[in-house]
Amino acid sequence: MASTTPTVTPLLYWVRGDTNAFFGFGVNVLVNVLTLTGLCLAVVNLPEGEVFGTILPALGIALVAGNIYYTYLARRLARRENRTDVTALPYGPSVPHMFIVIFVIMLPIYLRTQDPVRAWEAGLAWAFIIGVIVLIGAFVGPYIRRYAPRAALLGTLAGISITFISMNPAGQMWRMAWVALPVFALLLIGLLTDVKLPFNFPIGLAALLLGTAIGWAGGAMSVPDVTAAARDIAVAVPSFKLDLLGAGLADMAPLLATAIPLGVYNFTEGMTNVESAATAGDNYNLRSVLLADGAGAVIGAALGSPFPPAVYVGHPGWKAAGGRSGYSMATGVVIALLCFLGMFALLGAIFPTAAIVPILLYIGLLIGAQAFQATPRAHAAAVVAALIPNIAAWATGQIDNALAAAGTTAAAVGDDALNGAGVIYDGLLVLGQGAILAGLVLGAVVVFIIDRRFVRAAIFAGSGAVLSFIGLIHGERIEWNANGQVALGYLFVAVICAVFALGRPAPREPDPEEGEPDQQPDRADLASERTDTDRRTSALPG
Repeated sequence: MASTTPTVTPLLYWVRGDTNAFFGFGVNVLVNVLTLTGLCLAVVNLPEGEVFGTILPALGIALVAGNIYYTYLARRLARRENRTDVTALPYGPSVPHMFIVIFVIMLPIYLRTQDPVRAWEAGLAWAFIIGVIVLIGAFVGPYIRRYAPRAALLGTLAGISITFISMNPAGQMWRMAWVALPVFALLLIGLLTDVKLPFNFPIGLAALLLGTAIGWAGGAMSVPDVTAAARDIAVAVPSFKLDLLGAGLADMAPLLATAIPLGVYNFTEGMTNVESAATAGDNYNLRSVLLADGAGAVIGAALGSPFPPAVYVGHPGWKAAGGRSGYSMATGVVIALLCFLGMFALLGAIFPTAAIVPILLYIGLLIGAQAFQATPRAHAAAVVAALIPNIAAWATGQIDNALAAAGTTAAAVGDDALNGAGVIYDGLLVLGQGAILAGLVLGAVVVFIIDRRFVRAAIFAGSGAVLSFIGLIHGERIEWNANGQVALGYLFVAVICAVFALGRPAPREPDPEEGEPDQQPDRADLASERTDTDRRTSALPG
């Protein structure tokens, strides 16, 4: 009698595609750590000893622990499904939060007190609160994921990717296009086609070396800068900074206004990133992911890092590059070692920024494309609707930065003057507050209207009214009646949808290529005991 025992596919710790993904993702995290290092030193004027001796080593502990954990999740999923193509979730310091904690939390305190340590204490408390909120979100997020349509989840993720992930790197690229564009072209050829370099040389490493060679040959880099940076190398061992964290938490009330909505932002972003991975074929347990993200922020803050880590946008890009489980762990370990050795000043002096940032634009292209490719064609308008709040948030940030450089603010210039110049700042500001959550609500309403599911559209519009009223979306702060006029607008939408629902219209028939309707209850991660195979099957489109 023939054996019915299934063949177990060997699961390697490293494949060739991991090399490409490692250099791509590693460079991504490297850029972000270089950026937050510069912000600490140049904006808040924290002493170099504290930045290189405490903050970066604390961040390194969070990164190595998180990436090893996500490698474990990937290998567990691969064993359960007997697959070798599972890609680990990418994990690193949250990009939006590094700017928010510096400019919104730490800088005002530093300017008021001229004490960088006081500012650092507030940053630690803020990151700790963010982590706690994400831990709570681990038990709420799966329910949101169950009922939010894919076009809303992926559309708002694409909004972040196109604006905050892509636009700044694109601007940096075109400042030194002679360095960046050859790097970008090499990445596109190697990662979006099946063309291979001779001897299968890793495309990410080749792109970085090409850009660095062009930058040095063109005189964009300086040998004295490298020599000076090399003198700062020193071994640093992280330790708990509970005294600093406690001092910050003692005055945490002013921090809640930004920590609460941004904590919601964190777990919503984590939710959309898990959905993005599911669309690419790897369905992870959302609760496990959010618990790890929240724990990373809490542990990092206790060790002295005010920068919450998070699962990154970009899983489909690293999967397309051939990354599996090894690239994530390797990135965490290498970045942590660089943090412990104080190597970031040296790396910033060796590698031109223009040779590094094209990988971020590549990720932006992949995530933006996925939002349209992995959702029903009929929902394209909903994807665009979900993009809009993030575009508004990015635009108002650019306006604020430009006015600050001119020594003024939007309030000082006045709404009338800005409107007269064609800059609808006041409306964009309202639209962009709580952009991720706002995009999810707006995108979901549009999806359900398209599908003629007016009861669900009314529920999401009603949720938008409540969230606007308390300031989680479209409000500058958490408060009662934060933005009543927007809440009233959403309420009217809910009423209109409810009226149309009374006619009991037949739901839209899916197009042939869609398969089952987009909204399927078993896409949820509500029962962690369910097999990853079941959840992956229910999550894939069509």
